[in-house]
Amino acid sequence: MAVKQGLLQLLSNIILIEVTPDGAPEKQYAFRISMEKTSSFQYLPDEVKETIKALYVDYFYRRQDDFWQAEAMEKLPALKRATNMLICGEDLGMVPHCVPDVMRELGILSLEIQRMPKQTGVAFFHPADAPYLSVVTPSTHDMSTLRGWWEEDRALIQRFFNEMLGYEGAAPYFCEPWICRKLLEQHLHSPAMWAIFQLQDLLGMDGDLRREDPHAERINIPANPKHYWRYRMHLGLEDLQKAKEYNDTLLKMVKQSGR
Repeated sequence: MAVKQGLLQLLSNIILIEVTPDGAPEKQYAFRISMEKTSSFQYLPDEVKETIKALYVDYFYRRQDDFWQAEAMEKLPALKRATNMLICGEDLGMVPHCVPDVMRELGILSLEIQRMPKQTGVAFFHPADAPYLSVVTPSTHDMSTLRGWWEEDRALIQRFFNEMLGYEGAAPYFCEPWICRKLLEQHLHSPAMWAIFQLQDLLGMDGDLRREDPHAERINIPANPKHYWRYRMHLGLEDLQKAKEYNDTLLKMVKQSGR
């Protein structure tokens, strides 16, 4: 298995993929996604990397922008007319430049995640800065929960603790219940139309109700095909209904936020 994985990594360790149509007089190539993460790219001279990176950005984010905008304005209005549901776009990751303008024009809500800021040069996004036409959430089904994330990168969490939560000193090693509550309150008080949470993050603010192992709370690990939809609720609904103190606290948080 290790040999197979090593061979697959070698096979994918490329910058360009040949896409020459049959009968074309010259070979044609397209950039592979995330080519800057390959060792083939990392070991190139700096001046060559800068040139290739500029071409990469032009290929994915400029050259095709008008095409994607035209496609969106043709298809998305038809999709909106087909349903009375409120539509939210998952505008994360590799997003063409035209996406924000298209979403605003069509009234489609954006998705805002605190640890995945859309603004370049910043480490975090504050829910207080979310636009009204948006959904704020601290985590999704394809990410670690708040508690799991807290243990992934100590330096990053220390910065988050000081900058986003406003506390001095060393960050707690574990995501204590009071930290989860603070983060939930930030999202509830956001001006965003919707604040949506995974159940695991809601339970995280109660030391008695949440799971002991935070990593057992994760739903999906996209890179691991054997870890899809693995999470199962460890409490029955009857047990959750009996947790009066927790339910009263959560209800109070929602009311105080005006939601």
